[in-house]
Amino acid sequence: MNYRGKFWLAMVSASVALYAVVGGIAGFWEKTYAQQPINDAGAQIRIFESVLQHIQNDYVDEPDMAKVRAGALRGLPYGLDPYSSYLTSEQVADFQNKQNSNKVGIGAEFSQVSSYLYVISVNKDSPADKAGIKAGDVIEYIGNKATRDVSLYDARQLVLGEPGSKVDLRVLRTGEKPQTISVIRNKFSIPKAEAKIEAGKIGVITVYSLASGSAEDIRNQVNQLTKQGAQKIVLDLRGVATGELAEAVDVANIFIKDGVLAQVIGKNETVTKSFSADASKYLFGGETAVLIDLGTAGAAEVVAAAFLDKKRGEVVGEKSFGAGTQQQLFTMKRGGGLLLTVAMWASSSGKPFLGTTRANSGIKPSVEVKRPETPEAIEVEELVDKQEEEQNQPEVEETPKVEKPKAPREDIQLKKAIEILSGKAAAAAA
Repeated sequence: MNYRGKFWLAMVSASVALYAVVGGIAGFWEKTYAQQPINDAGAQIRIFESVLQHIQNDYVDEPDMAKVRAGALRGLPYGLDPYSSYLTSEQVADFQNKQNSNKVGIGAEFSQVSSYLYVISVNKDSPADKAGIKAGDVIEYIGNKATRDVSLYDARQLVLGEPGSKVDLRVLRTGEKPQTISVIRNKFSIPKAEAKIEAGKIGVITVYSLASGSAEDIRNQVNQLTKQGAQKIVLDLRGVATGELAEAVDVANIFIKDGVLAQVIGKNETVTKSFSADASKYLFGGETAVLIDLGTAGAAEVVAAAFLDKKRGEVVGEKSFGAGTQQQLFTMKRGGGLLLTVAMWASSSGKPFLGTTRANSGIKPSVEVKRPETPEAIEVEELVDKQEEEQNQPEVEETPKVEKPKAPREDIQLKKAIEILSGKAAAAAA
C-alpha cells in the first residue's frame, strides 16, 4: 500500500473513533460541508459519519466494530506527525514502566518518511553499526512485519528485544539491491567526544551524542585544546541525533555568551519555554565552525541553529534532518492511550526543526558541502517503486568483479571548515 492509499485508509478508520467520541450526531449534508472551512470539526465529523454509515450498511460481512474502532484509533494520529501514536492498554503499561524493561535496541535513531521506517543516524560501535546499517537506509520490513503498516512507535518497539536476540531488517538503499541485515540486539556505550589538533592551531571536536553529561565532556575537550595551543575550533555534529534540549543549550553556551539560544513552541505557536545563555558558562570566544549533515537531528540542531542565529560562525555541510518534539501521554478510560506531540523544539528565532513537510524540516548550512557518499535526496516511495521494478526484471548473470581496496575518502566537509577558519577559503574566493 502506498502513502496515498494508507492516508485514505487512515481517514476511513478515523471515522469510527470520531463517531464514538461525538455520539449519534444525525446524518451529514454535502452542501453544508462544502460551505465549511477544511479545519471545521463539524464538517469533518459529518464526512466520517458518512463513511461509518457505509461500513455498517454496505460492507459485505457483518463488521467487527471493536476491530474497526481499534483501527480508527490507530489511524487518527497518522496525519499529524511521525511521533504521535495511539497505544494499546498493554503498550501504555510498557510505556509507563519502560525504566524497568530489560529490552535493548540496536543503536540506530529512527524516524518515519512516507510511512516507512527511516534511519536518521547510527551510533558508533553499536550493534547496528557493526552489522552494516547506515544513515539514510529505509527499513522495509522488521522480521516479517512491513513498516509501512505500523506507526513509528510500533516499529521502534519491534526493533527492541532481549540482549543477544536477533532482529532481521530488510534494507532499501539508494544504488544497491535490497538486502536483509541481521542485527544482534545488545547494550552499547556511545563514545565520549574526541578532540584533535589540525592545521597547526585549529582544534576539532567530534561529538557522538548530546545526552546528559555531554556538555561537560565537550567543555573539558575545549579546555584541553586551548591548553595545547588551539585558537580556533571545529565542532563536528554530523550524525548526532540523540540528546537532550538542556544539554544542547549548555553546549551552545560554551561558545555563545548571551541572548536566547533555543525555544520550545507549543500550540498556536506559543513560546512555552525559552533558553538564554548564561555568561558564567561561556568559555571559548575564538573562531568556530560547526559541521552538520542529514544525520544531524534534534539536540544537535539546537546548537547549529544557535550559531546561525547569533552569527557566531559558519555552519558547514548538508541540510539536517529536522526533529525535536515533546510528547505527552493521555490515557483513556478503556486502558489505551494517545501519545501526542504537544511541543516542538525551535531555534532562537522561533523556527521549529520539524516542519510540516520534508522540504521545510531541518536547518540549512551557511556553507553547503555535499559528500559524494551521502544518499541522494530521493523520495522513499520512489526508492521503493524502483526496487520493485528491478525485482520484476529477469535476472542477468553478472561476471564477478574483483574489487580493488578503496582508498579512504577525503573528508571534504571538514577540509572546508578548516579552510574557512584558516582564511584559505576567503583567499581563494578573492
